[in-house]
Amino acid sequence: MRRSLVQFGPILIVVLLSAGCAKKVAKVTPPPPPAVQPPAPTATLAASPAAIQRGQSTQLTWNTSHATEITIAGIGSVAGSGSRSVTPSESTTYELVAKGAGGTANAGTRVTVTAPPIAQSALSEQELFARNVKDVFFDYDKYTIRADQEPITESDAKFLEQHPSVSIVAEGHCDDRGSDEYNLALGASRANAVKDQLVKEGVSADRIRTVSYGKEKPFCGVDDESCWSQNRRDHIVGQTQ
Repeated sequence: MRRSLVQFGPILIVVLLSAGCAKKVAKVTPPPPPAVQPPAPTATLAASPAAIQRGQSTQLTWNTSHATEITIAGIGSVAGSGSRSVTPSESTTYELVAKGAGGTANAGTRVTVTAPPIAQSALSEQELFARNVKDVFFDYDKYTIRADQEPITESDAKFLEQHPSVSIVAEGHCDDRGSDEYNLALGASRANAVKDQLVKEGVSADRIRTVSYGKEKPFCGVDDESCWSQNRRDHIVGQTQ
């Protein structure tokens, strides 16, 4: 019996080892690959030229990628890339929206529209004066020039500097509240205030004459603030030498 164990012992070990190796090993399932994110759309939009005069045209050019729906405000749906001539009547910002599976992209461009220049040579000096020289308005019972009226005196002075043959009369006017005498004095103070300001801005004093009409020549005849505010002014009258 002992001899049998000695003889068959190695065989028994091999059988046992083989049985152990035959055990099943659990399979490891790899994780699924990550989902592929669709690429985000891209978009560009440009105008050439970007500044035009009213009545002129400009060319819009755009390009997109990874987009299935492309629109331009004021134009509508467009192809993925292209160009189009537009003639806006006023300054306009064009907005492009490109939509796709990966999201939305926006692009924009602004076209500035300006009025065509006036043929200056076709206008007389009186017409140029009427277009460029403006009246100056005042607060109730005041003759100091308001801050919002200072750009007007600056513009008036610039025109007079460019047209040395033109002289002016600064007419002081008032609304109809107060006595005649008071308003004549107030109108004179307003006329002189404008004259002083124009002289300060470079206009020769001998080109400016002042006169006060007080409340004698109203520009508006209704008794309310909207009319009174129109009557509180220095009316600038041009005279060609």
